[in-house]
Order: sequence, then C-alpha cells, then structure tokens
Amino acid sequence: MPATAMPRNSLTILHRDEFLVAIDKPSGWLVHRSDIDRHETRIAVQALRDQLGCHVHPVHRLDKGTSGVLLFALDRETGRELGEQFRNGQVGKTYRAVVRGWPPESGRIDHPLRAVDDGYGDGPAGGAPRDAVTEYRRLGTVDLPHRIDRYPTTRYALLSLHPVTGRRHQLRRHLKHISHPIIGDATYGKGRHNRFFQTSFDCHRLLLACVELSFRHPESGEPCTISAPVGGEFAALLDRFGWPRGPADTGGAGHAQAMPCP
Repeated sequence: MPATAMPRNSLTILHRDEFLVAIDKPSGWLVHRSDIDRHETRIAVQALRDQLGCHVHPVHRLDKGTSGVLLFALDRETGRELGEQFRNGQVGKTYRAVVRGWPPESGRIDHPLRAVDDGYGDGPAGGAPRDAVTEYRRLGTVDLPHRIDRYPTTRYALLSLHPVTGRRHQLRRHLKHISHPIIGDATYGKGRHNRFFQTSFDCHRLLLACVELSFRHPESGEPCTISAPVGGEFAALLDRFGWPRGPADTGGAGHAQAMPCP
C-alpha cells in the first residue's frame, strides 16, 4: 500500500518484511551515534527501533546530510548477508545531486581515496589510497543570472550518480575532485554557492539523496529494488528548475508493507 503520513518524529518506511526494513532517512539525521557529532539527538537506529518495537541492524550508511533509502536488517544473519552484498559491490546504488557547473553529459570518475575519520571508529584515517569509482549522468542544467564567481551567470546541474565502490564520503569527494562540488556540502563544497542557495532558494541542506537501492533479497534471492524520490526543500528546488525527482523520473512516493517483526 502507498506510504502514508507518519506522526511527528516518525520515520517513513518504504519497505518492510520479516527480514528487512528500508526507511527514507531525512537529511540531518545520523545513522547511529558518532564521536564527531555527540550532541545530535536524531539517530535513525534508535528512532526506528522505538518505532517498530524491535532491534534493527543497519547494513550500510548515509552521511548525516544525505537523505534517502537506508536499509536495515531485522536479524543478525540477514545483516551479515546484506553486508556482504554491499562489501562485494553487488548492490546497485543511485543518487541524485545538485552540483556547481555543468559536467559532461556522462562520465566515470576513477580516483583512489584515502580513509577519512567520520567519528564511527571504524579505523584510522589516512593510509594508502584505495580504488574508488563513480559513474554519473547529467539529468538537467540551469544557468542563473547571478554573478558568484568571475562569470556574469552561474551554472548548476542535476546529476544521477552511481558509486561502483563504497568509500567514505566517496560521492562528495569525487565531485570535488572534478571541480563540480555538491551544493550544501560544508566540507568539500564552496561556501559562496552554498550561501547563495540558502538565501535565494531557502535551501539549507546537502543536495545529495539516495533515490534507489537494488540488491538480492537475503531470503528468496530474488532481485529487490527500493526507491525514494526526493522530498522537501530538495524536491521544491527540482520543481523550480524543472528537473526530475526520482530514479524513474516520477514524483510518486515509495511503498510501505506492514508486517510484524519476527
């Protein structure tokens, strides 16, 4: 059945069965607690556990500012199976991002990345660079009559991003590497452009969203695809520029399936 409005502070459930659950993570929420952001109270693991009344196990992460499809297992065995799919590059991931400038219509960013510390204690930052590959496709462009850098107008683009590997902050770092940083990125982006979107469009978030995950269901082995078109101020911005919202260029909501926890 279609996803319905949730009570305040509840998370939108895109899919649920007896083995896994997927939510539409809001921008500004952590997946779980981080030493870097100790005072943040919006924690997806805790909120979803309280909402469902059972333990949940995150099998991947989204950065705090990134919204979209976030997958959890409802038991440890399912979590291990899904985690293996992520580690082995067997999960298809599609993101939307608004970036500065007009990249080519499509491309492949093959640029190794060193580990970075995001406060989760997974290991030390630095070390030897590891292979990192992102493919992208340009979905829309806009040329605005505002001088921000040295040109009389300013260009932005909407990209569909497909990370082939899964390094920390990969998309944000790769887009910076090709000089097309994501709007709203306080770490790897450009402050002047971030402030322009805040003041001109009332858009105060990182413009990056996971709109689709595709994987093998851990129980049946059947292909499973879960999508979540962007919403809120991100969607309002896309509508303003006439850009598509979702992975299939639709504006529909995700779907929820209500089943009891095992």
